[in-house]
Amino acid sequence: MVRRGPQTQRAKRKLYMSAAVVSVHEKSAKRWMLWAGRLISLWPAFVIVLSATWKLTRNPGYVAEFGRIGWPESALTGLALLQLGCLALYLIPPTAVLGAVLLTGYLGGAIAAYVRMGEPYPVLVPLSTSLIAWAGIYLRDQRLRALLPLRRRLRP
Repeated sequence: MVRRGPQTQRAKRKLYMSAAVVSVHEKSAKRWMLWAGRLISLWPAFVIVLSATWKLTRNPGYVAEFGRIGWPESALTGLALLQLGCLALYLIPPTAVLGAVLLTGYLGGAIAAYVRMGEPYPVLVPLSTSLIAWAGIYLRDQRLRALLPLRRRLRP
């Protein structure tokens, strides 16, 4: 049996009390960033769901555009399922960074297809979707902000 003296209990209490201290300003700033990140993350989710829906329903305009890019119609279902899988990973907090990486890779393929064809305008949709997705997750995930901190210029 281990005997605990008053010093051990005080030290334990002190550790516990210092771990529970959270400033109100810090907590409200994190809450604001979390909700802003969630709101911003809705846009890429909307774009991906819309794109997957057009693929799965075989929208004639979408099928024609995919044929023009060089993709066979038979690939549409697989690409839609890939998009939805990446999106699911992006929306689940523990796997959000992995989902963002996979979505960025997928959308990078779309950018590459248009660049290969020499068409600069369609590149804006996948590029902006990727950037907005990363902005949303940056605000949602404190671990990502710690890994990639925004730095301010030092004052001379």
